[in-house]
Amino acid sequence: MTPLNIPEWQSLERHYSDIKYLSMREEFALDSGRFNRFTVRCEDLLLDYSKNRITKETMQKLVALANSVDMSGWIERMFSGEAINNTEGRAVLHTALRNRSNTPVMVDGEDVMPAVNAVLEQMKKFCNQIHSGEWSGFSGKKITDIVNIGIGGSDLGPAMICDALEPYGVEGMGVHFVSNVDGTDLSTALEKLDPETTLFVVASKTFTTQETLTNAESARAWFLKSGSQQDVAKHFVAVSTNAAAVAEFGIDTDNMFEIWDWVGGRYSLWSAIGLPIALYVGMENFERLLDGAHTMDNHFRNKPFKENIPVIMGLLGVWYVNFFGSQTQAIVPYDHSLARFPNHMQQLDMESNGKVTNRDGKRISYKTGPVIWGTPGTNGQHAYFQLIHQGTQLIPVDFVLPVNSHYPEVDHQSILLANGLAQSEALMKGKNAEEVRAELVKEGFEGEALEALLPHKVFTGNRPSNTLLFARLSPEMLGKLVALYEHKVFVQGIIWNINSFDQWGVELGKQLAKAILPDLKDDSEISIHDSSTTSLIKLIRELRL
Repeated sequence: MTPLNIPEWQSLERHYSDIKYLSMREEFALDSGRFNRFTVRCEDLLLDYSKNRITKETMQKLVALANSVDMSGWIERMFSGEAINNTEGRAVLHTALRNRSNTPVMVDGEDVMPAVNAVLEQMKKFCNQIHSGEWSGFSGKKITDIVNIGIGGSDLGPAMICDALEPYGVEGMGVHFVSNVDGTDLSTALEKLDPETTLFVVASKTFTTQETLTNAESARAWFLKSGSQQDVAKHFVAVSTNAAAVAEFGIDTDNMFEIWDWVGGRYSLWSAIGLPIALYVGMENFERLLDGAHTMDNHFRNKPFKENIPVIMGLLGVWYVNFFGSQTQAIVPYDHSLARFPNHMQQLDMESNGKVTNRDGKRISYKTGPVIWGTPGTNGQHAYFQLIHQGTQLIPVDFVLPVNSHYPEVDHQSILLANGLAQSEALMKGKNAEEVRAELVKEGFEGEALEALLPHKVFTGNRPSNTLLFARLSPEMLGKLVALYEHKVFVQGIIWNINSFDQWGVELGKQLAKAILPDLKDDSEISIHDSSTTSLIKLIRELRL
């Protein structure tokens, strides 16, 4: 099935031709109720999508498109445990990990909730042991630092959550994340740590991921300079399914936290992959994170599409990618605690929907996932916002705005919020030639000097954005935000008829790296590669110190 042949898609194409030059500025001037018409809430989280190039008819047609692909049916298939990851024959049940209602979720005739709850209980018990000092290091000292060793979904999500929830951190507990196989990453983390008080969490579902195992083995070698092989079990735990490999490494399998094949890496922070989160902020706050995500799950599953935040944001993304030809989207949180939020969303979106093959194995002739990027405001305003305001590309922006800071003793929040709102307004309104002319005259410009400067200060405006507004970044709110974007990605994948839950594109580079690694040894015969790769291998050998 291609969406291009759906009557509702074709209706949107005709509608786009009719309104592609619609002026948001004029729409706001004509309609005092536009904000109320194009806002929706999930409890204390508000989405304002009024600054988009849409009309009431646009949204009706986009919702009709969602209905035409049986969006409701697909949502139910995901929540109920159907194997919608068709290329791997797996269910997609990150929602079960935060199923706080504990209603049964069946996979192959078995309710997965008892196993999910058992791992949560194991995590709670372990966190209590660490925080109370009942579990201590080999010398009897209390554990003060957690080092998570993982990569991709085993790193980005937990690292982002820990950064964002720093105000909720357990007193005296530090957390560090090592992912890059570049030795600098591990070395700079270890140089600040004491092996007697450090606990390593090795996160690898298969316990075979090259980067993770390389870093874990180096961390163990560092540890063994102070402790013994027998002491490894006190300082290393694993999140994995491979008990044999975990035991061979020296980790007690009683301290292996299970993860299931229906948990995708980029959706796994809700599982035992979130152990460093629970250790850092406490199990109670980890459960609050799950509570928030569950609230968004219920909103997504039960709300009509016209009141459904993930559906609306997903449909707007399709509107810009496939009809306006937008190639990228910026996510800009006006909260420094969310500095890694765009990074996690980048993996979530691009690894999920960066596909050129549809669910039926046929090549796609339309655009799918956009490039996702962003940094915290206000830093981005002094970097790439020039391109968003006056560049030749249309770049939709999501502004993420908490009203209150966790650090009121440095009261910059009003300035921060003013900047976020101003950017949103400026993108929508722009500044026309008449307004620029009046400004320049007021500043004393006239004649040729005025006319020469005028075109450089014109902003076309009409650039779309969403604003997500909430009171404060609590664990519950962060759970809502992450789950919101997960479901938004799912909505777009269904519209594009792609499987958002596999990632075969990640594998090729891994396979080739394994083939190249032996060739980097000075005395080995270089295997067959293209001339560029072969020449680079030879040069690397020559440049080695």
